[in-house]
Amino acid sequence: MTAASSSKPPLTVPAASSFARVSLLVYTLLIVYASWYPFSGWRDMGLGPFDYLWSRLPYYWTGFDIWTNIAGYAPLGMLLVFAMHPRIAPAWAIWPATAAGVLLSACMEAVQTYLPTRVPSNLDLLTNSAGAFAGALLGAACSRYFLQESRFLSMRRRWFSGEASRGLVVAGLWPLALIYPQNHLFGLGHLVPPLLAFFSDLLDTPIDLATTWINNAQLSAEQYWLADVIVTACGLTGAALLLLLLLRKQAPRRALVMFYLLGCIAVKSLACALFFAPQNAFVWGSASSAGGIVIGAMMVTGLSFAPPTAQRRLAALALIISLAVTNAVPANPYYISTLETWVQGKFLNFDGAAQFLSVLWPFLAIWFLYHPVHRKQK
Repeated sequence: MTAASSSKPPLTVPAASSFARVSLLVYTLLIVYASWYPFSGWRDMGLGPFDYLWSRLPYYWTGFDIWTNIAGYAPLGMLLVFAMHPRIAPAWAIWPATAAGVLLSACMEAVQTYLPTRVPSNLDLLTNSAGAFAGALLGAACSRYFLQESRFLSMRRRWFSGEASRGLVVAGLWPLALIYPQNHLFGLGHLVPPLLAFFSDLLDTPIDLATTWINNAQLSAEQYWLADVIVTACGLTGAALLLLLLLRKQAPRRALVMFYLLGCIAVKSLACALFFAPQNAFVWGSASSAGGIVIGAMMVTGLSFAPPTAQRRLAALALIISLAVTNAVPANPYYISTLETWVQGKFLNFDGAAQFLSVLWPFLAIWFLYHPVHRKQK
């Protein structure tokens, strides 16, 4: 071997994207939940699970249904292409990604045969498949910007720690979890309503522990105000510290956290405008939520100088406090009246996934904060 050849740098093998693969898993679970929501009333109508394939196309459909089905499966196709890298080149990954999307949609529609509130549809299968194919095409076209040695990947390596992929998925789910209306601005993890609905359906009798255990407590306006401040401040602190733990010291940490929080507020406002009414975009705003945001911002600013171990423990503690207060405090009458105006209708699928995510997110974040894999120093 010559000196010239020995001086050549070793070839680097492209690495798989953990972020894409974890995101694909989470998004697939959300599709499953949204497709089978509300998971009750299962029955056998004497139809085969795939009989819908040979039925006539539905007589009634809207452009909204078509576009939401396409938009719902497009991210799946894109994530499938990214997740197959580098084992399968993006251009070739279009076809297995599309096939996987078709298979998933066919299974989702088949199981809906046994749900009384859902109707399996071959039109939904066609539009979902079109969405997966469009997403796969888009993923292949954008792969050079997100995979291999792209500028985006270079920025990710420069700003985020090497073990940040799973944490980025958790952080990215927070604004989506906030879409579903909560008793408090950042009061995620409200377990009482879904648990009561589950056990009532399981035992075939109404169970109202909320009345006997929680709602019998009559809180004053000042106590509701204090609970709202605590939950908002702790929820904001836990999410912001989680993001800080993913960032390297040379990253613009405070600017990124500020942009993250503003983006979450924007998503929350857009959801309120879409599901309630445009004039209610800022219905989440109140004196107590504003106070919680100010207190949470002050806590995050001070704790941004703390060592990572302290940040991790305090983030978990803040989320645990938020969970405890959210589930212990009776539902605010104003929140109950607001939830009654929540527009499901065409958004039934999305409503189920949004509620599921709002309940799951704090537990997912606490798992991430305590998992030993994510405790490595940056």
